Amino acid sequence: MSQPQAASVAALQSVQVGPLVLLGAPGAGKGTQAKHIVDRYRVPQISTGDLLRENVANGTALGAEAKAIMARGELVPDKLVCAMVAERLARPDCARGFILDGFPRTVAQAEWLDGHLKQTGLQPPLVISIDVAFDQLLKRLTGRRSCPQCGHIYNVHFSPPRAADKCDDDGAALLLRADDREETISVRLKTYETQTMPLAQYYQQRGRLRRVDGDRAPDTIATDTLRLLPAS
Repeated sequence: MSQPQAASVAALQSVQVGPLVLLGAPGAGKGTQAKHIVDRYRVPQISTGDLLRENVANGTALGAEAKAIMARGELVPDKLVCAMVAERLARPDCARGFILDGFPRTVAQAEWLDGHLKQTGLQPPLVISIDVAFDQLLKRLTGRRSCPQCGHIYNVHFSPPRAADKCDDDGAALLLRADDREETISVRLKTYETQTMPLAQYYQQRGRLRRVDGDRAPDTIATDTLRLLPAS
């Protein structure tokens, strides 16, 4: 890497990014776009699922409370999830910014986040919604096939194996996971849409929502997504 390139990378990795929220249905490519942002700015990607597992595994007070609730077959309440998020955002690696993936999920959580950020002296989040048509999402998710031996993931619509239903690497019969069946995926997508529409409206009304067409090549989506973020 040349000195100018190195200087440019260093500048991006010291820029104040601020709070980011990624919205997108299952299969929209949030994880791929979050990785581009992490690689460019070196800010953490924070998932509430990961936070929950981390707290339970580390035996924290919050984790112990969540574990007892889950053992009873109940959903972890907002109050506990928000407490985990608050603890995570206070860590030093969040000082320049962070990506929230899977949080907030509801308007109530968004209102809590706004209040918490204001209380801690941080700006409101920039919210990026990666939009993909329902039919395209169905193809992405129901077309997935996995090799039980090497773990290679295929998609019968977009990246099929050379021989139908067989892994290119070891010839093993590919599997369709139960949660990738069309009836299951359709319910998941409709549930997401119902839950997320009020959230998108909440951020739209506050002028914070930016939409990116997710029905294109990942690199093209990344280019448009990164344009929304600070350049230096």
